[in-house]
Amino acid sequence: MSRSAISTGASAAGRSEPVDDARTAAARPEPGGVPARVVDLGDLGYREAHARQLAVLDQRKQGAGVDTLFMVEHPHVITLGRSQKALANVLAPGEVDVVAVERGGDVTYHGPGQLVAYPVVRLDDGERDLHRFLRLLETGIIDTLAEHGLRAGRSPGNTGVWIEGRKIASIGIACRRWVTFHGLALNVNTDLSYFRRINPCGFQAGIMTSMAAELGHAVDFAVVKQDLVAHLGRALGRAFAA
Repeated sequence: MSRSAISTGASAAGRSEPVDDARTAAARPEPGGVPARVVDLGDLGYREAHARQLAVLDQRKQGAGVDTLFMVEHPHVITLGRSQKALANVLAPGEVDVVAVERGGDVTYHGPGQLVAYPVVRLDDGERDLHRFLRLLETGIIDTLAEHGLRAGRSPGNTGVWIEGRKIASIGIACRRWVTFHGLALNVNTDLSYFRRINPCGFQAGIMTSMAAELGHAVDFAVVKQDLVAHLGRALGRAFAA
């Protein structure tokens, strides 16, 4: 997703910025954090995973349940955010399902080999800054990529994670009563040709990359998943456990 990556219901190309600026480093929580759970949904359809998010969202809005990080790999699907230009950026979906959702941002693609994370998190006092929340998600991804020898960063004016002008991860969230849902998609072993069916986040498809494309070989998906859970937990100040 690009510039409008947030939907509150009441209510991001170029060179990458350095891995950490002073603001983000100062805001990053210490290790440990609030007890929370991680749920690995495996390979699951988009609508089914969305329903799982909404169930936890309803609990957290009432102060019940616990913050939950859903990890999932979707079958091929194209999703439309709330950007007015999203539908126009769907070029030739073919047999791939197109689903309109309530997150911020434009159009994106999910599919096999892509690691998706949905943090359903109740933001407490001192955390209620959605732009800061996006930056923390980016930090979790950047730190994960560093574990695998990839130096990634940010792109001025654009949400997501980039490697020298190539986009490797997209982010788009929604928030209801200060509970976040939707989240991020990291291209691990993704077939990048599917992005040619859309203008991903309003950009040309050639801007997209993956860990496998950058490293020149397939990557252990399970290891990346484990690393991302750990780094998102550290960034968000949550102790995610199964």
